[in-house]
Amino acid sequence: MTPSRGALDDREVRARVEEVEALLSALDALPDDRARTTALDAVQAVVELYGEALARVLGGVSESCGAAAVRRLADDELIGHLLLVHDLHPDSVEARVLRGLDEVRPYLRSHGGGVELLGVADGMARVKLEGSCHGCPSSTATLRHAIEEAVRKAAPELDGIVAEGTAPPARTAPEPAALVQLAGAARNGA
Repeated sequence: MTPSRGALDDREVRARVEEVEALLSALDALPDDRARTTALDAVQAVVELYGEALARVLGGVSESCGAAAVRRLADDELIGHLLLVHDLHPDSVEARVLRGLDEVRPYLRSHGGGVELLGVADGMARVKLEGSCHGCPSSTATLRHAIEEAVRKAAPELDGIVAEGTAPPARTAPEPAALVQLAGAARNGA
C-alpha cells in the first residue's frame, strides 16, 4: 500500500494554514478574558498533544526506515513546518538557511548577484550580498527581498536578517508564521 500524499494540494494547505492563523488571531482578540484564556489553553493543549504524537511517529519512522525517511518528511512543506512548530526538525537553523539560500541562488545569479551566509546568532541570520546587480538599486532591493523570503521560509523562527554587501546594511524583521509563534508560546509556557 502506497502512503497517501493527502487530500489537499500545497495551495489548499497554504489556504488552510492562513485560515487557522486567522482563527488563532481572532481567538487572541476575544474581549472576554476568560473565554480567550480557555480557548488559547485548549489550542495549546491540542498543539502539545499533537506534537507528542508527531514525535512518536517521527521516532518510529527513524527507527524503522532511517534518516533518509525523516529527511523526506522534513522536506515536505507542511510536515517540515509542523516539525519546526514542535521543535522536531532534523536540521539546524544554519542548515535550513543554507538550503534556502541555495534555492534562491539561481535567481540571484541571473541578476549578477550572490549571497553568502555569514552566520546565525541571537535569532538573526547575517548574510553578505555579493556581485553586481547591473547598477540598478531596485535590483539590489529585489535580490534582498528574494533572500529574505528564502530565509523566512527556511527558518521562520528567526527574528530577522542582517544583510551586508553591495547595498547599505539593512535590518529586517520577517514575521514568523503564527503557528510557529504558538509553538514558541507553548514551549515557553505562555
